[in-house]
Amino acid sequence: MRIIMSGGGTGGHIYPAITILKAIQQQVKDCEVLFIGTEHGLEADIIPKEGFAFQTIEVRGFERRLSMKNVHTITKTIGSVWKSRRIIRKFKPDIVIGTGGYVCGPVLLAASLLKVPTMIQEQNVIPGITNKILSRFVNKIAVGYEEASKFFTDQNKVFVSGNPIRQEVMTATREEGILALGLDPDKRTILISGGSRGARSINRAMIEVHRHFAGRKDIQLLHVTGQSEYNDIVGNLKQSCIDITKAGNIIIKPYLYNMPQALAVADIAVFRAGAIGLAELTARGIASILVPYPFAAENHQEFNARVMEKQGAAEVIRDAELNGARLIEVINELVNSPERLAAMAIASKKIGRPEAAHSIADMALTISR
Repeated sequence: MRIIMSGGGTGGHIYPAITILKAIQQQVKDCEVLFIGTEHGLEADIIPKEGFAFQTIEVRGFERRLSMKNVHTITKTIGSVWKSRRIIRKFKPDIVIGTGGYVCGPVLLAASLLKVPTMIQEQNVIPGITNKILSRFVNKIAVGYEEASKFFTDQNKVFVSGNPIRQEVMTATREEGILALGLDPDKRTILISGGSRGARSINRAMIEVHRHFAGRKDIQLLHVTGQSEYNDIVGNLKQSCIDITKAGNIIIKPYLYNMPQALAVADIAVFRAGAIGLAELTARGIASILVPYPFAAENHQEFNARVMEKQGAAEVIRDAELNGARLIEVINELVNSPERLAAMAIASKKIGRPEAAHSIADMALTISR
């Protein structure tokens, strides 16, 4: 079987693509993969390291206003469609799959025009503009949330798969996480992360949270700041005369390579509301406090978060309303209400779709030529 995968720009588009490819490879022994991305996206670094063949096209997004840059972008996009067409005709794929990002547009459009079976995977409650356009051309649309289905005209194309997560998220154990991260098994663990690059608003609010909970015997805070924010947060705590090495319940790291183990330990997560992060939380059944990134396209993170809130799996704090006092208040409400926290964990687990990657892989094999 020969597969072309396209997706890029952010890890939220790249890692799901890798997860889907690995799910297909588990079912198909003879599987040749070509990944199409851009030379400037994260995919240019990540995909070759994963061992997949990689080619690039030149494409970028449109500005949300009339401009000469948009004229130039249209020209580049037309050229990218023709280059994608040449790549596809040479590689002769059995299916072409897109997981999001501007690069998917030319690739999936070219494949559709060449009558190659195509599928897109939409991760958010509010679909991106690229996937809305592509939905008219592709054969199947895998959506991460049932609520996203209504945004696509042809319902026969849509199936609710959930969002693909790394296999390690489900195989990591609490015991492994406790040992690897140096945590206390008798304390509730609150995991705080704003994503791989961190979230400044969450980090700033956490300074007051650390001051408030330092030395508590019943909870521990595992705070992942992001590389660029780490020194500032630690420096602020030192100025507040808080020695995190002596507090006994605070661990602050710039980056966490073993996030699956942290998720296996977490009782509460303070997160942004990116689709893949939420998929991992719900697969593990973790109650969450969500602070949606306010500048996400179409405000999709808040829509993602509100679905979690509606199902009883999360508390949502808008970024503009976030401060240390508010975050302390919500954490205390959950920690002091074990029955409610347990109910949120159950609700989170019900939303989770840990089998998503295999569902998408099954559909890919069904529609491939």
